[in-house]
Amino acid sequence: MKPSTILAVPSKPVSALAQSLACVLALTISQSALAHGDHKHGEAHEITDSDITVTTLAEGLVHPWGMAFLPNGDLLVTEREGGIQRLSKDGKLSGRLGNVPKVVAQNQGGMLDIAIDPDFASNNTIYFCYSKASEVEGKPGSSSSVAKATLTNSGLENVDVIFSADSIVDNGFHFGCRLAFDAKKHLYVTMGDRYKYMKEAQNTDNHFGKIVRIKRDGSAVEDNPFTDGKAPEIFSYGHRNVQGVTIHPETGAVWAMEHGPKGGDEINILERGANYGWPVITYGVDYSGDIISDKTHMDGMKQPWLYWDPSIAPSGLTFYQGDMFKEWNGDILVGSLKFTHLRRIKVEGGKPEEQFEYVRDNHARIRDVEVGPEGAIYLLTDAPNGKVLKLTK
Repeated sequence: MKPSTILAVPSKPVSALAQSLACVLALTISQSALAHGDHKHGEAHEITDSDITVTTLAEGLVHPWGMAFLPNGDLLVTEREGGIQRLSKDGKLSGRLGNVPKVVAQNQGGMLDIAIDPDFASNNTIYFCYSKASEVEGKPGSSSSVAKATLTNSGLENVDVIFSADSIVDNGFHFGCRLAFDAKKHLYVTMGDRYKYMKEAQNTDNHFGKIVRIKRDGSAVEDNPFTDGKAPEIFSYGHRNVQGVTIHPETGAVWAMEHGPKGGDEINILERGANYGWPVITYGVDYSGDIISDKTHMDGMKQPWLYWDPSIAPSGLTFYQGDMFKEWNGDILVGSLKFTHLRRIKVEGGKPEEQFEYVRDNHARIRDVEVGPEGAIYLLTDAPNGKVLKLTK
């Protein structure tokens, strides 16, 4: 029988298994400890659901997908079918903002992630990633696109599409579309492989399965690794469907999290020009059970910092920094769509340790996770009647 593990080792050849155990930390913890947040012997009490108060700040949102805090504490929230709303600190929704571009709300596509400009206090500029109607060689489709706009009391002004991926496909799958700014004010935009085009994730002349790094006007950063090619915006490649991206609060490194197929969800620490392997190496199999690749390692391809098998369908990624849950400082928070919980990954010495699940009793698909300015944790539930939840202690 397979042991009770957080990172279960997939069925691969023995040689690959040996390499996997050498290169990827398999964390063996009882399911009881994982589910209930039991504390370790000799250590202080671990926070459990009984220590957490969950408050519903807003509901009635249609598949909320991304959120970003404004300097005054208000929260911008996107709705996948095409809306952006503003949630005030006192819990009032603005209604959908005006002048928001039309989206292709098909399957996983629509209005997705949102971020504010590093200089928002002086320019009131926001950025959002969405599935935009496009065409290639006269054939219609949609692509992951980023627009910037000025946020006003009544809606958006000066809407400008600054980047559109060339991965234009007529399906509604694997858009990626998470956003994060680094300390140099460069914007990282995650791209998916658009599902049936997985092999293109290895082709650095297009945007399928890539993470791009652009300036605030949409142009490629000068020291990007492939500026001589057809897709100079690329920062890293070999990704499947990146559903989380964040900046480490101390090192400034970019961390990204992606969906595997059936098994093989990953967290990676991004390096300029690095290849993360999809679909040449993977810890997952196809949904049908067919083998995508019999390899988990290959020279020149990066190993994940952590992977999950079975998949948890993670979405939303951030490091906890704050005083409210100070015991968690430096730990990773992710949402699980599949298992409907908030998951915390304890980080010790830069490596993954124990994992804990919270708010399982809400039975809600967690689409995004953010830490508020006061240290509370905010969650979006992905549902037709989606909610903004606030976790306090």
